[in-house]
Amino acid sequence: MPAIRHNTTVRHETRAPKANAKNVRRHTLDRVLSKAGLSSRTDARSWIGAGRVTVNGMKVQSPDFWVDPESDRVVLDGKPLIAKKKVYVLLYKPKGYLTTYKDPEGRPTVYDLLNGTGEWVFPVGRLDQNTTGLLLLTNDSALGDYITSPRSKVRKTYLVKSSLRLDDEQLERLRAGIELSDGPTRPAEVTRIRDSEKYTFFEIVITEGRNRQVRRMVEALGAKVLKLVRTRLGPITIGDLEIGKYRFLTQEEVRGLAS
Repeated sequence: MPAIRHNTTVRHETRAPKANAKNVRRHTLDRVLSKAGLSSRTDARSWIGAGRVTVNGMKVQSPDFWVDPESDRVVLDGKPLIAKKKVYVLLYKPKGYLTTYKDPEGRPTVYDLLNGTGEWVFPVGRLDQNTTGLLLLTNDSALGDYITSPRSKVRKTYLVKSSLRLDDEQLERLRAGIELSDGPTRPAEVTRIRDSEKYTFFEIVITEGRNRQVRRMVEALGAKVLKLVRTRLGPITIGDLEIGKYRFLTQEEVRGLAS
């Protein structure tokens, strides 16, 4: 009888595990690598495709392969996967920087400002190129998921300069919730700061994190956002941090974000 040959490489797994208690802890392999704080999911997918990762002794080249990190043995380049030390970085993002790891056009990214953090970190949510202010970066994916989940209702505070002088009725529309292309927004907290001859300056607090949400809300009023600064995330404020600089969060601040 000829010897049976076993295939020790897995390239495809397209079906997600059925939802049951045993599978609650399972994640795709690329996510397991990123959750360990080793890389972005994009880099993880590249490593997996290159054959650098094994699961329970079997080479896996599909980033969508499902893994239980508590029971499966994941090895990268011959070394067992070990979660990195948790790092929490508050960056004052300047205008003109992209919230991404690499830009194919060579434009500056927030990672150009992060020398010395010690570990790879990812941005919790995004600020667009022209938005400045508080940006949290971490390798704690559980906290990142909590903050970005709409169900958590983490408060995000912005200072806004509108292109028009907005009346009380327009600000009240923001407070009540604005109908956008992806559905109505939640009610927002809005405080008028001051008016100039042409512009209105106001503070807005939202509990969602949709793409360009504040800009789109103001555009729904017939105006544009000329300046947008995020000043607070939950209980964490930008304080007197200089633009383009970063600092590490204290343990008390981390606990405040997670509560």
